[in-house]
Amino acid sequence: MRALTGFLARLLDVALIVAGALVASQIRFDDVSQRGFYLAFVAFAAAFSLAIFPAFGVYASWRGRSKRLLAGQIALGWLIVQGCAMALMFSLHRIDLVSRLWFVYWTALSGSGLIVSRLVIHSLMGRVRNAGLDLQGVAIAACGDHCNDIIQKMDSAPASGFRPWAVYDLQRGSGCKARVPTFTEHKEFARYVREQNIGEVWLALPLTEERAILRLVDEFRNDLINIRFMPDVRALALFEGSVSSLLDQPTINLAASPLPPNAMVKKDLFDRLFALCALLAISPILIVCAIAVKLSSRGPVFFKQQRKGADGRVFTIYKFRTMRLHEKKAGVLEQAKRDDPRITRVGGFLRRTSLDELPQFFNVLCGDMSVVGPRPHALEHDDQYQHVVSGYIHRYRIKPGITGWAQVNGFRGETDRLEKMEGRVEHDLYYLRNWSFGLDVRIILATIFKGMLHHNAY
Repeated sequence: MRALTGFLARLLDVALIVAGALVASQIRFDDVSQRGFYLAFVAFAAAFSLAIFPAFGVYASWRGRSKRLLAGQIALGWLIVQGCAMALMFSLHRIDLVSRLWFVYWTALSGSGLIVSRLVIHSLMGRVRNAGLDLQGVAIAACGDHCNDIIQKMDSAPASGFRPWAVYDLQRGSGCKARVPTFTEHKEFARYVREQNIGEVWLALPLTEERAILRLVDEFRNDLINIRFMPDVRALALFEGSVSSLLDQPTINLAASPLPPNAMVKKDLFDRLFALCALLAISPILIVCAIAVKLSSRGPVFFKQQRKGADGRVFTIYKFRTMRLHEKKAGVLEQAKRDDPRITRVGGFLRRTSLDELPQFFNVLCGDMSVVGPRPHALEHDDQYQHVVSGYIHRYRIKPGITGWAQVNGFRGETDRLEKMEGRVEHDLYYLRNWSFGLDVRIILATIFKGMLHHNAY
């Protein structure tokens, strides 16, 4: 059955690639004759897709896995397929015969078709599994709250098709609440798994249960059963125990940057290009703001302050000055308040519209900040909150941003109460755990369309 499904999936992909090319020809050309080499191009792409897509896991089981990640894998695989097909056409000295506009249309149409078809199929499969068909029984070896968490996640995602069929409670009375047969003896659990032909055994155990883990792996070593280890590292891991490789050894990151190195490179490249384009686009606004600040009161145009960046490195942040010059008490930071007499009339306008933040694009261009990320706080705030707000210091595992998830959700301005800072940190940590390029774009658009003006900005 799986072989037939894989064959049909490959056949569908080839059909979508050919159909996309034909539709692109209809859009691009009035005359569809004399395009033999286009057919060769399409044939090359179809052949490369059959070779490259399996390497990206496109034809593997995505039961219970992120469909957003599947869409990304398909898009990346399709772009590589097109690159390989184009390189082959170039080596055959036929690339000059190909219409560039047709190629763009074809790439977009077939790529969209490949992604949409997969998402539709998985949506239909989800409905089938919700109806009680195509289910995959799971036997869980766990103890306590982690067992309950696993079962709750199964219940909250019925479209995945995973259902708990048995539980092996390694600690009697540990509080594992399951509505399925529960065992406390190893042999009884193993016999039940085999009798019921359960195909998945999940070891949702803490790292301290090494002996039990090894015993269960050894028990089912010669059975055609998928054994998956879901370590309970909640007491240690901040970012849900992402896995990386160090010295060719799999490593669970208990407290480390949640963004892999390749994502950091992409984010940094995007930041620099975005900052450069933004500075060129808003240069007239910067000039007008600088003149207004200079005429509003005596003092420098820019306000400069020390802030912490990625990994706690200190840098100088730039803003347009919005306050009159005044004496500061050593070691004391007095935040701006509503109707603060220190704020100039021009400064009040700049703060309400967030125009005072625009010089920070220079910080982004220099590599000290990111366009999107946790907002950096004054050093005095770091010293004050890192010991009283859980997870506060982990905001600095990536570069701070001009805007962020907390800001577009209303957590901006004065932090006169501990609850405000806790809410801001909670949103910052959510951003770190769920970062994606799409989330960055969403935050940027939210900042542009609704985040520039806010009642907390004063």
